[in-house]
Amino acid sequence: MSEQSPRFRAVLDQFAGYKPGKAPTASSGRTFKLSSNESPHDPLPSVKAVLADAAAHINRYPDNGAAELTDAIAGRLGVPAEHVAVGCGSVGIAQQLLEAVGEPSAEVIYAWRSFEAYPYLTDLANATSVPVPLTDYGHDLRAMAAAITDRTRLIFVCTPNNPTGPAVRHDDLVEFLDRVPADCLTVIDEAYVQYVRDPAAADGLSLYASRPNVAVLRTFSKAYGLAGLRVGYLIGHEPVAQAVRKTMLPFTVNSLAQAAAVASLAAESELLERVEHVVKERDRVRRELLADGWTVPPTEANFVWLPLRERATEFCDHCDAAGVSVRPYLPDGVRVTIADPEANDAFLAAAARYGRRA
Repeated sequence: MSEQSPRFRAVLDQFAGYKPGKAPTASSGRTFKLSSNESPHDPLPSVKAVLADAAAHINRYPDNGAAELTDAIAGRLGVPAEHVAVGCGSVGIAQQLLEAVGEPSAEVIYAWRSFEAYPYLTDLANATSVPVPLTDYGHDLRAMAAAITDRTRLIFVCTPNNPTGPAVRHDDLVEFLDRVPADCLTVIDEAYVQYVRDPAAADGLSLYASRPNVAVLRTFSKAYGLAGLRVGYLIGHEPVAQAVRKTMLPFTVNSLAQAAAVASLAAESELLERVEHVVKERDRVRRELLADGWTVPPTEANFVWLPLRERATEFCDHCDAAGVSVRPYLPDGVRVTIADPEANDAFLAAAARYGRRA
């Protein structure tokens, strides 16, 4: 029998794929996972009840078109149902979009550092990444506009930016979009939009309607607390939404996810009260870190960013020993998810001990 292995694309040798945040490994006491930007809250009782009912029917395939969920999203946002497409989280839709534009001559622009899936999903789509360095931890939109060529097919604008936190300002984004060619798609990735409180921050939904080459990504994983069910959606003009539907793996949004997302939209006011608690905790954590002498950029998301550079691994190991897992992004820094007050206090105490030791 031959010992030769099956042959795969060479691009697979260039990256290890997505690495999720890990849980803490402390051997005793309560531990806190602040490495994955998850909601600290369980689903609402009304959502749990819907899930229990939906679970009784999982012997059936889900609705591949997610008609009820599509209509619920369209009604909530005041957009045509034809402009809505759903997928396996917003990252799943990002992959579907890249599959729709990806070819050897295509270029994809994004800020860096930004969402860590952009580079490897672009590689898998057989397109070329054009990363543009951040300025003051946020998007340098003028540099991104200058990077556009006749080969640019897609541009990601992540706002608030993951993992650094700043949101793109409305006026800056309008100026940028005015410079993007009509045949190039700009995707405004708003996974954390519910946490934004800056009145000057951009709102993708207010911009896409008059721009056929603009689409918006959102998710139920963060503010809605459905990370384990993997459901996100795109708002874009019909040709864009249709491209997402064509590249979707059949039945990729399961029936439990669809039911829970519809129920979450119905209970949105109650859910957003929980978001307010996270926002208040975010502001408190950043304020206390700044008072202790840490550098913490402004953030409009459910996390804070510590630009620790070469100290990132050491700091993460220190927090892990204290029962708190945080997320290293080497060689740039550390992202810390905002959770409940007890978890946040545990992180602040660990950070204070590290600061005194340093």
